[in-house]
Amino acid sequence: MSKAFKKDDDGGDDDSVDSGEEGALPQGFKNYMTPQCYEKLKEEVKALLYDERPKIVAVIHWAAGNGDRSENGDYIYGKRKLREIDRRVRFLNKRLDAAEIVDPSTQKSDRVLFGATVTIRNEEDVVKTYRLVGMDEVDVSRGDISWSSPIGKSLLNSKVGDAVTIQLPKGEVEFEVIKIKYV
Repeated sequence: MSKAFKKDDDGGDDDSVDSGEEGALPQGFKNYMTPQCYEKLKEEVKALLYDERPKIVAVIHWAAGNGDRSENGDYIYGKRKLREIDRRVRFLNKRLDAAEIVDPSTQKSDRVLFGATVTIRNEEDVVKTYRLVGMDEVDVSRGDISWSSPIGKSLLNSKVGDAVTIQLPKGEVEFEVIKIKYV
């Protein structure tokens, strides 16, 4: 068969290929997020579509006018960058479409729910504070953990005074819930 009718596999640079799974969540899985995260993701999509993408398209247009595209670094890099932007926009749009926005400040419960800031104490009297957030807003350095993480799952529905067993890489550890607040 002629090479013209064969697809070359050059490491996934074909921008027409979309598996449909990018950004998708597991079946029956909720994509909870705070209103702040939702707005942040919307702003990222807006910046990609109306700021970065037009700049890259202009570079590609300029580079295409320079002749031979097969060895034109600006053209090749530009096309690759454009595919990355489009892929990120598709991913973000799928996440936003599947989002279930929950404002933690409106939660009224004595139990740990999505958005709760939970203070726990282990057997050695070490106190840690975590905030249960969505998968798109995790920042462990700030104590923001996913509600679907092992620690998050263990804390869900617990109340102040409850002993919670958390499976960590070093083994099971027991914590006491000492404070729950919603901000």
